[in-house]
Amino acid sequence: MRKVLVCGAAFAATCLSALAVPAGAGAAMPLGAAIPLREPAPPSAPTIVPTEETGTGAPSGSPETGETAPPGESPTREAPTLESPDAPPQGGTSGGPGTTDGVVSGQAVMVTPALPKSKTYAYGKASRQRIDAYWRPAPKAAPRPAVLMIHGGYWLGGDKRSWKYFARRLTADGYVVLAPNYRLAPKAVWPAQRDDAMSALGFMKKHAKLWNLDPNRIIVIGSSSGGMLATQLGTYGTGTQQVRGVVALSPPNNPFLAFTDGAKPGAPAAERTLRRAVIALVHCTPGETADAACWKRVDDASSASHVSPGDAPMLLMHSTGDFVPATHSTGLATALRAAGVEATVKVLPGEMHASGLLEDEHTYPQILAWLRNHSG
Repeated sequence: MRKVLVCGAAFAATCLSALAVPAGAGAAMPLGAAIPLREPAPPSAPTIVPTEETGTGAPSGSPETGETAPPGESPTREAPTLESPDAPPQGGTSGGPGTTDGVVSGQAVMVTPALPKSKTYAYGKASRQRIDAYWRPAPKAAPRPAVLMIHGGYWLGGDKRSWKYFARRLTADGYVVLAPNYRLAPKAVWPAQRDDAMSALGFMKKHAKLWNLDPNRIIVIGSSSGGMLATQLGTYGTGTQQVRGVVALSPPNNPFLAFTDGAKPGAPAAERTLRRAVIALVHCTPGETADAACWKRVDDASSASHVSPGDAPMLLMHSTGDFVPATHSTGLATALRAAGVEATVKVLPGEMHASGLLEDEHTYPQILAWLRNHSG
């Protein structure tokens, strides 16, 4: 059944015929009730975590009882969210922390296709170690290429469900999409976030048959701090052993650079927030008094420090007025090219950040073309 919806014109390029977004910057819109998916899983497949959106079961071997969740958070139920993939943890003013990406203006009429199947799984025991899968069943089709999509939020917040509309569009274009949550700073100290991204990727490959995806044709997409985690997956160890490629939108690939930029006189609020987030991520303040363990974590959090031949090719995108400047990606791209790895940096005009880059009508077609060229 097809539905005609009214969406913001500025965001039309990011959803075309597959997305429905709220009209008006930061406007709230009910998620609506989803039809429970009660299809039995194969015996070897994990069962699923109950959520308000899927209304389905919990994975065997991943205890959901006995875990103490943070205040307001249940280890087995996750509240729907309308935050952008890169929304800061709390509050803020226009143009700085707290501003959602994808500001909508104007009106456009779009037609949305039938929704893909979607279920939530646990890839670990912690309450944040959950992953959403989006796929379109086609029993006789060959295994499909896939995308692991990582949300942003200064490593301090954000949620996997903010990718749901973009995931729907990618599934319409032939991809299986999985989007994980991961443990957050400051409670979880680096490299917990990368460990979780690696675990989510491993879970995706282990259960590839469940969604009919090809475990050897996975590309990771991340925005903001999630983009940094994406570039970590593409460089840590030998990146191509893990993923076929990386697309990162406004990734702070060099946390120490973000730390120093946030201390400059006149630094905007978003840069100052990012500086504090770096301190929370590595659980120390880089500087003359920092100990060796602190500097080791800071260095480890820089994606360029892991570059080696055989790493994954990358498409890295920023805007000219991005508070995470393109220097975070040009430095990484230089290191990748020196190691013989393909790396492309694109800088768009404007002040968009992370998923806000999708407001440009050319961004999604460029990403899709890159995915098709690198997913085999």
